[in-house]
Parts: sequence; C-alpha cells; structure tokens
Amino acid sequence: MYIAQGYKGNIGLWKYAILPLGFIGLMVLNYISIMLSPVSVEDSIQIMIDAIGSHAVLVTMLFPMAIGLFFVLVWTKFVHQQSITSLTTSRTVIDWKRVAFAFLLWGGVTVVLTVVSVYFSPESYVFNFKLGPFLLLALIGILLIPLQTSFEEYLFRGHMMQGIGIMAKNRWVPLVVTSVLFGIMHIGNPEVEKLGYGIMVYYIGTGFFLGIITLMDRGLELALGFHAANNLIGALLMTADWTAFQTDSIYLDVSDPTLGWDIFVPVLIIYPILLIIFSKKYGWTEWKERLAGTVPTKEAFHSDNENLRNA
Repeated sequence: MYIAQGYKGNIGLWKYAILPLGFIGLMVLNYISIMLSPVSVEDSIQIMIDAIGSHAVLVTMLFPMAIGLFFVLVWTKFVHQQSITSLTTSRTVIDWKRVAFAFLLWGGVTVVLTVVSVYFSPESYVFNFKLGPFLLLALIGILLIPLQTSFEEYLFRGHMMQGIGIMAKNRWVPLVVTSVLFGIMHIGNPEVEKLGYGIMVYYIGTGFFLGIITLMDRGLELALGFHAANNLIGALLMTADWTAFQTDSIYLDVSDPTLGWDIFVPVLIIYPILLIIFSKKYGWTEWKERLAGTVPTKEAFHSDNENLRNA
C-alpha cells in the first residue's frame, strides 16, 4: 500500500505538519497581498514582463518550486529518515516507464486537443512562434517545469497523502484533503481572477484525478508524468495574456476568456477516460478498497512485510 510506505520512516505528527503548514502559510500571505494590491494579478505579471522579460518572469515563478522540491526530498531523507523511493512508490524501485507513459499519453492528448481547437476556432488564436525565444522557453521549461510539478506531487500526493493517511488510518480522508488543498493552492492564479471561482472545479477536480491515480497505482509515477506533461506541453503550445504562464509559446489565445463548458470537459469526460486507460494497462482492481479502505497500523504493516520476505 502506498500510504503505509510512510511507516518506513521515523514518523511523527510534527514532521508531517511543518512543510504543509509552511507552504499553506505562504499561499495565504500571497493571496492576502493579491487582495490588498491595487493592481490585478494580470497587470502585475505584465508589469514584471515589461520590466525583465517573459523568460525571467517564468524563471522567477518556477525556481522557488524547484527549491521547494529540494526541501521536501531533504526533509524526507534526513528528518523522516525515509527513502525517496518509498515516498514515491510502493514498488521496490521507481517505475520510470510509468512516468514516461503518463507524460507521453497526456502530452499527446494535449497536442491533439490544441490542434483541434485551433482548427475549428482559428479566429481565437494567433500564431506566435519565434524560433529563438521559443528555444529559450523550451530550455527553461524542460529544466524547471518538471521540478515545479514534482514539488507539488511530492508535497501533496506524497508527503501529505502519506502523513494524513497514517494519522486518519484511512485513504479517503487524505484523498479529499489533498485534492481540495491542491485546488485552493491555485486560488491566486490570474485565471481565477479572470474567470471566477467556478474554475476551482477544474483545479480541485484535477487534484482528485491525481490523487486517484496515485492511490490506485500505489505510487506517484503516473501523477508525476501527467503533471509534468500538463504544464510543460501546455506552456510550449499555448499562452494568453491572462494566464499564470505567459510565454513565447507557439500560439497566443486572443479570445475573450469565459467560464464555459470546456472548463468542465477534462473533469467530467477526459479524466474518466484516462482512468479507464490506466486501469486497463495496469490491471487496477479493488477500487473501493484502494480509494476508501483502511490504512494498517505500523505494527501490522511491518508484520505483513516480514511475512512477505519470509514467504
């Protein structure tokens, strides 16, 4: 079981509380500063871009997350005294083929959906490709975006999922809590300011999707691959003046942003289809148990592991 892998470390409530509370505190302070600022988030980002350029702004946004990933992994290794492998997966080694499959699958779907959208609504997009700026964007994205997305996965679906699950002794509580908090983390994004709080359905729904594939697959690998593809391929293909990532991407969305049915399509249609694909490929069973079952005690977990080694 993935959540019970936390028992392989030196667990303690305070050890699981410090990183999430610190991160949540920073998010609250950021949101308060946004609410008190006389300038909108969209305008604030544009001012920064005018001052230092879009590439520098992107690095400024991503680099703290890369540092955050370093802190989570170091905290796990030296404070929890837990291996990075057991934070990542219930398998004996990290399955990088799973990471690659999820990345290629969602990256391919993202490309197809973008091409279809541009084909059927050409008036909504401007071809924005410039080789030099795009190559620099690609370099920054490839180096930093997987670190940013991995930080979020290791913090929410890793550190918090295992900690809350061990404390609650079940799986549905950490699934709900981490999914909702993951969505709330995005509340300061310019997309929320532009489209309204209805877009939180997408963010929280994505959190649930990532949590479900983590629990069903007993590891972070699929979530790591999906999240990296979502942010990296998205940043390379499409940008808009009202999104968090304003980049020298291939296309610029110039349509009037509205909260329409397309916001809910991923949550209600695409994510369920992906769950079916993953479940068929990896033979997922016992959905109720894996998503809502109990988490064994530390003694029972170690006893079961000992029995498996002796079998």
